[in-house]
Amino acid sequence: MQGTFEEGVVRVDGDARQRFYDARGYGRPLDGNRIELAPVEAAHLLFRDDLDAVVVPDGERVAAAADSLDFRTFLVATDAALLFVVYKDLRDRGFYLSPAREGWVDDPGGADFVVYPRGKGPADDAIAHRIRVAGERETLAAAALGGVTLAVVDEEGELTYFETGRPGPGGDVDTEAETPRYDPPAGMTASLLADRAVVWEPPASLHDRGFYGQRLKGRNADRGPLQLSLVEAAYLARRDALSLPEPRVVERGRAVEGGRFDRRLRAYAALRAAGSVPKSGFKFGADFRIYDAFTTVDEMDHSTRLLRVVAPDHTFLPRDLSLDVRLAGGVRKRMVFALTDVKEGIHWLSVDRLTP
Repeated sequence: MQGTFEEGVVRVDGDARQRFYDARGYGRPLDGNRIELAPVEAAHLLFRDDLDAVVVPDGERVAAAADSLDFRTFLVATDAALLFVVYKDLRDRGFYLSPAREGWVDDPGGADFVVYPRGKGPADDAIAHRIRVAGERETLAAAALGGVTLAVVDEEGELTYFETGRPGPGGDVDTEAETPRYDPPAGMTASLLADRAVVWEPPASLHDRGFYGQRLKGRNADRGPLQLSLVEAAYLARRDALSLPEPRVVERGRAVEGGRFDRRLRAYAALRAAGSVPKSGFKFGADFRIYDAFTTVDEMDHSTRLLRVVAPDHTFLPRDLSLDVRLAGGVRKRMVFALTDVKEGIHWLSVDRLTP
């Protein structure tokens, strides 16, 4: 059986609908028993010897050097290697999938494929994953992720899947319902020292119940001055909890780290408002580590998420994204990014390793 390469698709006659679409979810049906296939689907059928060749009419030569193409020459002509690697892997795992082309699936949504739950196919109204394919050196706009599964093909053809989502600032739990609200006292005496602030005579509850700062006298101290990050200090100053005016703290923060300070402060405030507690993520190479449910410092669990604050137009290299996600997974945390515009708000993006 042969297909014909026309207008960017491969059309197949005969009993193609019964053999390929109805039985195995390839392509989309046309009139009668005809179907049309995306190039990657045709390549997979050529690879399996279910198609003998793809015929290229004179007006459709594109990159093809011959008028009848086998698997090797068709894959070269269509330059579909990355898509083929992902398509074959998911087929080998037992999934049916369709190219996410306009008119082929509802709401392609920036994906390359839609993957159906095992046992389902194109005729069923269910989607398990929306797959976007990328090579390891491709740049990825952070704003375009979320709601898609990223399939990264490295230079040797190995595959890594990342599930991307759009959580809220509280993550997957209702932290406002689980975390008792803590209101710090007003007007606590504080001073700015280089890249931090110190509260000289804080109530024990500021650290123990609000989880602000660290003891200046050391981890084992149960009282005494607290050192605050500039982000913590600016947030507390905004609530009139410190003797320091907020503009002065913000000015110091901008002097220390430039425009990133405003974005980090906005993300910090959103997390606190959602009932979560952000703390320094330096040990993990992140902006914050996040605690989502606790009553006191002595009773709190481990942090659940790592957060990196980025600009709304931030782009990832898959290699850097892989490093972040691998590190977060290695310490049993979830990797989250806050795409933060100081004036317009925050879009939250979560990224996890996935085994389909």
